[in-house]
Amino acid sequence: MLNIAHRIDRLPSTPMLRKIIFVVGIGWLFDAMDQGMVSGVMAAIGTDWGLTTAQLGFLGSSGMLGMALGAAVSGMAADRFGRKNIIMYTLLIFGFGSILSGFAMNYTMLLVLRFITGFGLGGELPAASTLVSEFSPTKIRGRNVIILESFWAWGWILAALVAYMLIPVYGWRIAFFVGGVPALFAAYLRRGVPESPRYLEASGKVEEADKLVKIMEKQAGITDNVDNISQYENNGESKIKVTFKDLWSKKYIRSTVVLWVIWFGINFGYYGFVLWTPTLLVGKGFALVKSFEFTLIMCLAQLPGYFSAAYLVERIGRKKVLSIYFTGTALAAWMFGHAGSVTEILIYGSLLYFFSLGAWGCVYAYTPEIYPTVARGTGVGWAAAFGRVGAFTAPLVVPVIYTAFGEQNGYTYVFVALTAVFACVALVVALFGKETMGKSLEEISS
Repeated sequence: MLNIAHRIDRLPSTPMLRKIIFVVGIGWLFDAMDQGMVSGVMAAIGTDWGLTTAQLGFLGSSGMLGMALGAAVSGMAADRFGRKNIIMYTLLIFGFGSILSGFAMNYTMLLVLRFITGFGLGGELPAASTLVSEFSPTKIRGRNVIILESFWAWGWILAALVAYMLIPVYGWRIAFFVGGVPALFAAYLRRGVPESPRYLEASGKVEEADKLVKIMEKQAGITDNVDNISQYENNGESKIKVTFKDLWSKKYIRSTVVLWVIWFGINFGYYGFVLWTPTLLVGKGFALVKSFEFTLIMCLAQLPGYFSAAYLVERIGRKKVLSIYFTGTALAAWMFGHAGSVTEILIYGSLLYFFSLGAWGCVYAYTPEIYPTVARGTGVGWAAAFGRVGAFTAPLVVPVIYTAFGEQNGYTYVFVALTAVFACVALVVALFGKETMGKSLEEISS
């Protein structure tokens, strides 16, 4: 008899699956808007409140610290209480935190509210990618998660528009309102998202899982589903309790180490440049509005980065795509750091966004595939949490490097450091990563 997982894996893309990706993706979009607008806010608020470079670094890092804690807590909670509840409540925390950030009266208050916002954001993303991965058939699983992650690009583009068009006119507070209010509506929409059938089966709720899969089978025109649900295989997964310590057992340690390196490296490198790009460009002599314009143009390159990765990930595999795109990101970072003209800044900056966001999409597709259902939330959550340590560290390290070498040389050395990080991640993936393309989630983690 076919169990829930096998029945999902034989399905094509269904209306239910597409609806889930869209509804979850809308929330993802507003998450990205918040993160994208932080870079514009940092450049504007530094002038408004007279903040030092170090204070701006802590402002960027406070949200990342919240994301780290949120990812770790929500990952374990998702394995205990389900994926659906986590992606709904964490988005509510994020939305309210963002709105309240717009009312911050002083620097300390804003730090606390950015931490709360980060907690919601960091908790939502791993649970959301896990949910979409578990709903997806093997042959389109990686592509679906990258399509979900591509909503990040649209959010970042909207953030760049807000920074370019609204912040110079209405001030930095408008950015938090624009990002937070729609996020609450997206949380409301997520009430209609069903729980993961794989999670339901692993939790012993086989009848609920069966009902969901039957709907998708009916949508796909498959009528030979099993009626005797008592004969489904469960493999005793619901009796297994996976802890943080288990992630470092012989069974999982290689996967855990590789994932933690990937997550730390991509977070450190990515947030090392996106949060500081407008400020660094201002340091090179460009006006604030012009730096926002450059960022908006470069952000458009995210979309082909995602879509090309989504195409390749189901054709040449996760490992090759990760290696290629991390290598491309390293080269682009090096060239961007040595750019000497407006044309070079735009070309190399666009390549940096293209490769880094393609890599991000593949990371989100790859991570949930490594662990079994009972450990997936915990494993993904802790990998993301450790990654946010990199995101927390980067905004603090960048100004140190920048200040140590001066405005002109500092710009170059910042990107030399980021190049080294991306190159190291590419090497680790190439040497120690394992391929998951074309394998069921249960086959990979067995």
